[in-house]
Amino acid sequence: MDLAPHVYFILFFVGLIAGVVDAIAGGGGLLTIPALLSAGLPPAMALGTNKLQSTFGSFSASYYHFKNKTFHPGKIKVLILCTFLGSALGTLLIQNIDGSFLNKVIPFMLIGFAVYFSLSPRLGDVDQHQRMPFAVFSVVFGSLIGFYDGFFGPGTGSFWVLAFVSLMGFNLSKATAHSKALNFVSNITSLAVFLLGGKIIWTVGLLMGAGQFIGGYIGSHLVIKKGTRLIKPLLIAISLIMSIKLFLN
Repeated sequence: MDLAPHVYFILFFVGLIAGVVDAIAGGGGLLTIPALLSAGLPPAMALGTNKLQSTFGSFSASYYHFKNKTFHPGKIKVLILCTFLGSALGTLLIQNIDGSFLNKVIPFMLIGFAVYFSLSPRLGDVDQHQRMPFAVFSVVFGSLIGFYDGFFGPGTGSFWVLAFVSLMGFNLSKATAHSKALNFVSNITSLAVFLLGGKIIWTVGLLMGAGQFIGGYIGSHLVIKKGTRLIKPLLIAISLIMSIKLFLN
């Protein structure tokens, strides 16, 4: 696409801010998808290009956490596999059927998520009791949330954090680290499927991806340094903002 130079600059900056937000609480798509549509991209191209740029941010965030040993890929390999399969199926389906009905359901789920975290003072820097075998969790939630991210997307990070905290007993920092790793898996899988469908504008996606990469690194650093003090209020705020946006749509 032939865009004005200042539009490219704006898209890069939007990608950077979205990378920071995604690394901390998720919801960067609230910024990037409207920006891509405003730049004149057709909806299908906007979705595919958004997956390209968001993959950079999720890779940056997950690599930072991996380097700091806040998660270990070998211990979640079944979870990674199920997320991969779910995301591939979800992305294939969204290109062939209308997924707009999810707009009516997801806002209520996100509001419930925000309420849960607001009213749960115990959620913090300490692990809680595990309520489900990890193997069962991997198959069920890896498949479901992976599918959701490939099929629709908004709030994926929030759903991962909620699942890890409420069922696995992870503290918020640990849950956020794992959610970034799995978000990268579903992002890159979905990207590959969109690529096969030819729904990516590379110049725009790579430029925003550079911003996402920088933002993801910054956000992940803040997560490790600030912990619950930063994550919890942002999770609640992003969930409510996403709910309002989906209601308005």
